[in-house]
This record gives sequence, structure tokens and C-alpha cells, in this order.
Amino acid sequence: MGPALMLLYKPPTRISGVRLMKTKRWISVFTMALASVIVAAVFYKQARSTAESKTNTQLEQGQIHQGDVIKNKADDEPEHEDEHELERIIQISKKEMTEFGVEVAEAGPVKIQTYINLPGQVALNADRLAHVVPRVSGIARQVRKVLGDHVRKGEVMAILESRELADAKAAFLAARERISLARANFVREEGLWKGKISAEQDFLEAKQAFAEARINLRSAEQKLHALGFSEASVKKLLKQPDASFTRYEIVSPFDGVVIEKHIVLGEVLRDDARVYIVADMNSVWVDISVYQKDLPFIRKGLPVILSAGRGISDTTGTITYVGPLVGQKTRTALARVVLPNPNGQWRPGLFVTAKIAVDTIEVPVGVPKEALQKMEDKPHVFVKKPNGFSPEPVTLGRSNDRYVEITSGLLSGQKYVSKGAFTLKAQLSKESFGDGHGH
Repeated sequence: MGPALMLLYKPPTRISGVRLMKTKRWISVFTMALASVIVAAVFYKQARSTAESKTNTQLEQGQIHQGDVIKNKADDEPEHEDEHELERIIQISKKEMTEFGVEVAEAGPVKIQTYINLPGQVALNADRLAHVVPRVSGIARQVRKVLGDHVRKGEVMAILESRELADAKAAFLAARERISLARANFVREEGLWKGKISAEQDFLEAKQAFAEARINLRSAEQKLHALGFSEASVKKLLKQPDASFTRYEIVSPFDGVVIEKHIVLGEVLRDDARVYIVADMNSVWVDISVYQKDLPFIRKGLPVILSAGRGISDTTGTITYVGPLVGQKTRTALARVVLPNPNGQWRPGLFVTAKIAVDTIEVPVGVPKEALQKMEDKPHVFVKKPNGFSPEPVTLGRSNDRYVEITSGLLSGQKYVSKGAFTLKAQLSKESFGDGHGH
């Protein structure tokens, strides 16, 4: 081989063989990776086709209903989840609405009353309370009424035997007799004096005696009235002068209930002894304690809702009195409600809560509190849509125990679920209704 050829020819070296082996190895790896990608793509296409086929089959068989909550295919893409999520809709028939108590109302203005809750206590109506005293001293011979008895006006409650009464009756009857004699003597002396038969002095003495007799009779009669005798009782005494002079009847001053009794058979009583207390329970007082901070809002004529707990129905009343003083110990003032109590459920001594309406405001849009449902830690209202009801987040404003103002999320005129919203929330949670499906 010539020198030129020897310069052009280079025999294979060991390094070139190593490079060739590396190249073959990279080609092999690339081929395997490409094959894996192709296989994965084939399996993904088959799985997607199977899922779509299954969904279509379920739709045809009714296993998935239009009312169910269905996500968009784009939900599988996290970066677009909020943009492509479909509106949640619950469908319900009129029959099911009636069955589950679901009611629909139109959003609009609502008057919201603001209240102050204050403590109070039921008390006896002091204007219809009587301390029954005998007015004469004597011995109790009969005790006819006991604690809790209902009495009528004028009904006899007890009978005393009284010497003081006997003296008063005797004085009255004696005065009646004396005035009769004095009148007859005056008439006779007047005739004699006019006929110039007797002296004028005799006529004047007869006239004076007659006047004194009239005064004594009036005094004796007034004493009987002071002891509790009515005009009818006095006339009865005149018709039956031989009746017992010592019998004294203690009677009820009005219709009511005996709430205290301090008399026993045979007891010697003074004329000022308090033997009974009778109360007219057809009306009671509710004394309300008004705190200093609430005094500027409390005035006569304000309506009040009174509640006393279980077993007693709430009732309403009106403040009739607000005291001018604040208690030194309690630091509260007194407000009072006169409450009708025909069935006797408001017993004196009961503690009550007085809810006083101090202000009324009208809001543009308001709903009952039961229309609100908390979802995702936010208040929602189920709003009527063409194809069902959709939970819409709302912003709340002023409220009381019944209504709440909606400042955004619900417009005036929109229809919403005012009652039974919890049922829709429950069905939305399990994506079914009634027998498991929306209709």
C-alpha cells in the first residue's frame, strides 16, 4: 500500500465501537417509550368510550334524572372548575311540595320590628283586691268559706255573734220609735199653738225634740251602714225587728277567689281583724323591670308580648304605667301591663319575659328566617328557576326573631321557597328526592 493510501485509511478504533453501542441503546429506549405512550393512549380512549357509553345507557334507562346534580366534563380540569360548574337545580312536583310542606313566596318589602326583652313577674291586681274585716268585734259562730273558694258579691263568708252589733241595732230601732213620738208631739203642739190654746214655748220645745229625734235616727242608721249594712238590710231590720240582734254576716265585696283566710270557729275577733282576702283573678298585673339603659325606649302604650314558658300560651298586652323612680338596689324602673286573665293561667308569682316592640323599620327585601339554609358556611335561599329551584347565596342585613333583611342575592319580585327549604337542602345533599330521585 502506497504512502498516500496509508494516509487516507484509518483502521477502526475501540472508541468508535463504544459510541456505536451507546447509539443503539438510546434507539432501543426511545422505541420502548414510544410504544408505552401508544399503548396508554389506546387504553385511555377505550376507557373514555366505555364511560360515555355507560352514561348514555343510564340516561336511557332513567338511572340519571334531569333534576340530579350533574357536573360538566370540564370539571375534570381543576384550573377551569369554577368557570364550568353547572347550576345546581332541584326539581319537585306540586304534589311533593304539598306533601313536604314546601311553600313559595314572592320577595318584597317586610316590616321588621325591633324588640327589647325584659324580665317581669305576674302580680295580683291591687285594684281588684279586698281585705275583708268584720267591722264589729265578736265571736266566730260559722266559717263558710276556705282557701281557694270562689265567692260571689254579697255572699256570706262567715257569721259572728256580736254584742256591739246588738247595741247598734237596738239604738237604731229605739231612735225610730222616739222619732215617731216626737213627730206626733210636734204636730199636736203646733196645732195648739196655732189655736192659741198653748204657749209658744211648748211648741218650740216640741219642735226641738222632733229635730233631735231625726238627728239621732240618722246617726243610728249611719252607724249600721258603717258596719256594712246596706239600705236593703236596714229595711229588712225594720220589717223583722224581732230577729237576732247579735248576728253579724261577713260578706264578699265582689266576685273573686279566697286567697287568704285568718278565721277559725269560736275565735274572738276584733273589729279590725283581717279575716279574709278576696282577689278578682279575671285580671292581673305584670310588673316589668326596666333597666336603666332601656328606659329611653319604654313608654305608655307600647305593645308587649308576654311569655311564661311551656304550658302557657304567649299573649299580648299594652304598657299602662311607667314608674317615675329607679330602685336604689335594683337600678330598674317599673313598667306595668294590666292583663286579662279569664281562664286563670297567669298565676300571680309567675316569672315572665316581656318582649317590647320599640321600633319598626321597613326593608326593601326580607324573608322569614326559616327560608334561610346554611350551605358551605354561607346563608342561601332557594330561588325559583324555570326548571326547578336553585340555592343562591345571599347577604343578610337587619333582623328580628321572625324576619331578616336580604341586601343582595335576592331581588324584589323573585319567587323563593319561604317554607320547607330544609327539605330541598336535604334532597340536594343526597342528589335525590322522595324515593331517591327528583321529578
